[in-house]
Amino acid sequence: MGGCVSVQVSCDQLLNHLCKCFCRKLSFIHNLKKNLTALEEAMEDLKAVRADLLCKVQTAEERGLQRLHQIKVWLKRVKTIESQFNDLNSSRTVELQRLCFYGASSNNLRLSYCYGKKVFVMLNVVQDLKSKGFFEEVAHAAVRAMAEERPLQPTIVGQETILEKAWNHLMDDGTKIMGLYGMGGVGKTTLLTRINNRFCDTDDGVEIVIWVVVSGDIQIHKIQKEIGEKIGFKGVEWNQKSENQKAVDIHNFLSKKRFVLLLDDIWKRVELTEIGIPNPTSESGCKIAFTTRCQSVCASMGVHDPMEVRCLGTVDAWDLFKKKVGEITLRSHPDIPEIARKVARACRGLPLALNVIGETMACKKTTQEWDHAVDFLTTYAANFGAVKEKILPILKYSYDNLESESVKSCFKYCSLFPEDTLIEKERLIDYWICEGFIDEYESKEGAVNKGHVILGNLVRASLLVEGEKFNNKSYVKMHDVVREMALWIASDIMNQNGNCIVRAGVGLNEIPKVKDWKVLRRMSLVNNRIKEISGSPECPKLTTLFLQDNRLLVNISGEFFRSMPKLVVLDLSWNVNLKGLPEQISELVSLRYLDLSDSSIGRLPVGLLKLKNLVHLNLESMLCLESVSGIDHLPSLKTLRLLNLRMWLTISLLEELKRLENLEVLTIEITSSSALEQLLCSHRLVRCLQKVSIKFLDEESVRILTLPSIGDLREVFIGGCGMRDIIIERNTSLTSPSFPNLSKVLIAGCNGLKDLTWLLFAPNLTHLNVWNSRQVEELISQEKAGRADDIVPFRKLEYLHLWDLPELKSIYWSPLPFPCLNRINVQNKCRKLRKLPLDSQSCIVAGEELLVIQYGDEEWKERVEWEDEATRLRFLPSCKLVLYNR
Repeated sequence: MGGCVSVQVSCDQLLNHLCKCFCRKLSFIHNLKKNLTALEEAMEDLKAVRADLLCKVQTAEERGLQRLHQIKVWLKRVKTIESQFNDLNSSRTVELQRLCFYGASSNNLRLSYCYGKKVFVMLNVVQDLKSKGFFEEVAHAAVRAMAEERPLQPTIVGQETILEKAWNHLMDDGTKIMGLYGMGGVGKTTLLTRINNRFCDTDDGVEIVIWVVVSGDIQIHKIQKEIGEKIGFKGVEWNQKSENQKAVDIHNFLSKKRFVLLLDDIWKRVELTEIGIPNPTSESGCKIAFTTRCQSVCASMGVHDPMEVRCLGTVDAWDLFKKKVGEITLRSHPDIPEIARKVARACRGLPLALNVIGETMACKKTTQEWDHAVDFLTTYAANFGAVKEKILPILKYSYDNLESESVKSCFKYCSLFPEDTLIEKERLIDYWICEGFIDEYESKEGAVNKGHVILGNLVRASLLVEGEKFNNKSYVKMHDVVREMALWIASDIMNQNGNCIVRAGVGLNEIPKVKDWKVLRRMSLVNNRIKEISGSPECPKLTTLFLQDNRLLVNISGEFFRSMPKLVVLDLSWNVNLKGLPEQISELVSLRYLDLSDSSIGRLPVGLLKLKNLVHLNLESMLCLESVSGIDHLPSLKTLRLLNLRMWLTISLLEELKRLENLEVLTIEITSSSALEQLLCSHRLVRCLQKVSIKFLDEESVRILTLPSIGDLREVFIGGCGMRDIIIERNTSLTSPSFPNLSKVLIAGCNGLKDLTWLLFAPNLTHLNVWNSRQVEELISQEKAGRADDIVPFRKLEYLHLWDLPELKSIYWSPLPFPCLNRINVQNKCRKLRKLPLDSQSCIVAGEELLVIQYGDEEWKERVEWEDEATRLRFLPSCKLVLYNR
């Protein structure tokens, strides 16, 4: 059994303790009247102390000083206790009337005890405050920002993280100017307003905060007027001064202050010196922050690390939408919450859309009304007033500020692609060129460069978003809400309903019914399940028809193409079951762009060879295609893509290609030594080569592959070949690049090669893959480099993949900087590669360490020899075991 502990307390001790507690509680009642009187007197004394203190503070502030923070805290506490005293004193009469036996007891002991205790506690607090109300100093030089609190919408969701990041960045000593950019309606102004209001409650040495709304048309005098009113410059005399004189006044005032200038909604560079704003420096501690829709404005303002304000995530978007709609509406029918989530998702996280649509739906309490909203928001702008009047016009403002009508057309064209899809830049630019949005240049290179300029402008305007690189190709994306706006502009705003039909990625099984084919200008049916195209629509205005990626497409009626005289772009790519084209394709007399890649067409119709205006023809990956004979009948052809075909490049086909006088871009696959020799002997065709694949050449036919300089070459694949060496035909100095645009090289199954020293002359190489080549000993040979050993290779290399190279011992004989390299992959039988060309300074860009080393053999990692201990410590943690099949 467990032990027992006995505690004995005498009855006298317990009685004394209880008596003391009871007497102390009774004292709150017995002394209530006396304590109330003392509290009233103490409050009068406290108010007197406060009045004297405020006189001193007012005198100091009139001299331009700022009251101390401890003064503010003390006054705030006095105000709080005064309010509490007034509440307590209001029930004084009632509480005194409860007392009985000459104040010794009460008719309600519990209530009188509680009230008496509050009086007693408050008396002590008031006396303590009074004793602390005497200050030797009441003010100091102004360090508190004069900031006007700006109104905010009552519901703000999902901005806390970006707010803290932006605030911390702005207040960092190294930050002088901060730019916040993002699409219209994403919450930039709200974020800047919250920053402004935070200065109202922060003692950080900033003396004055100035808010100015700039908007599209910068007017110096209006900006000066707003700043002048904030800092005290106003009146007739100041208003009559010139802009230069006002700039001097503003500069003289602000140069003596630590200020923060907040510029909302700027559309182009603001010349701060013309306004009179001093240049912010680390010494002055002054700051400038601005919002803009256009990323390029940030760079023009000297901000090269701007902060992007993005749309809300799914959870935050739903939280915001719920608050706007309200619980009453959401509970009005059990099905509404699920439908409401669809509506919220359709707003794509755009705070403005969520606010406006949420407010619109707040009074909708039937499922029919909510279903209608879903129908609208999942198509494109129809007749939903709130969207047209409030959201789309705001987004359209970004569109209206594009520099030209051609750029606007390029932007609208991007809406033809499915939602959330990556749009290949090169393909998109080709469409633009053929549609005529980009003026004709002497060469395609000029037009392509112009296309990239337009893409850059659209990205910086937040109308497009840069996508990740994939397979050595660059992409852009269009935000869904921006896409809705583009479709609205293209189809509705000019009262041209139906002139643009976009039903991309919506699961169609047939061509949609069109109310009036005669007004149709562009139709996109990308990524559907259309099995058959038939009918004979009359489309006198149709210029673009997208039918790509309809994988079940098996037949196209010849009548379908009869009445499309203005069609310039026809994309039928990725229709793997498409086995033929009708001869009536010859009716497309204006066609400039035709893409048949990744289809199963076995024979090109004779009618295709009658398309005299065809500029771009893509036949890549048509594994069933038997011949392209007669291609020289297309005199306008500038781009011809022939990679990855079943048919072989013959001498006769080469002769046809040579007769294409306007050809500028050629991608081609070569499987015979004679065809390769003929191709490389044609200087004009060599100049056109953009991508080339050389396959299955044995050692007897080509022992040494001699490559001429090819300025436009982008990608090279050499596979299954037996040549012993690849060398460069040198007609110029050793240090000039032979392949200035070559970015991707894949060598596979070339068992005679021992090195790839020719890559020294590809300075912009980004991807290098070397696979299954048994005799490769080194990538760059020191002996062969000879006089070119002063060239530093691989300065742009991002990805190096080495696979099944049993004799490989060296990549390069000394450490390389590799400023862009982010991945080395060493897989499967590369055991002789003991040392990587790295040292402790390799792969560092702006202080960031980029490299990841993937390997497939645990023993390889253990045998690696590092340049020194610092290199080992640096890169060993970057090594990761990755096992996968090629």
